[in-house]
Amino acid sequence: MIAQELLDLLVCPENKTSVAVADDTLVEKINASIKAGEVKNRGGETVDDKIDGGLVREDKAYLYPVRDDIPIMLIDEAIPLDAFK
Repeated sequence: MIAQELLDLLVCPENKTSVAVADDTLVEKINASIKAGEVKNRGGETVDDKIDGGLVREDKAYLYPVRDDIPIMLIDEAIPLDAFK
């Protein structure tokens, strides 16, 4: 779990808006799609490894994956959320 102090400091690296912890339902949907080989990140690469959680950008357009309690705050690693709405 990400400490609230860290979450308060993190922002989207692209547009500097706030991020919020993704709910469990969204994480489960994304992981099911990852398992089926259906998820591509913004860099166009297929996401092969499941996520432990995620940080959703304020406009809910992208999720930054969290693996081993470490948020991956790289623009190309973000997962588009269009298919999960």
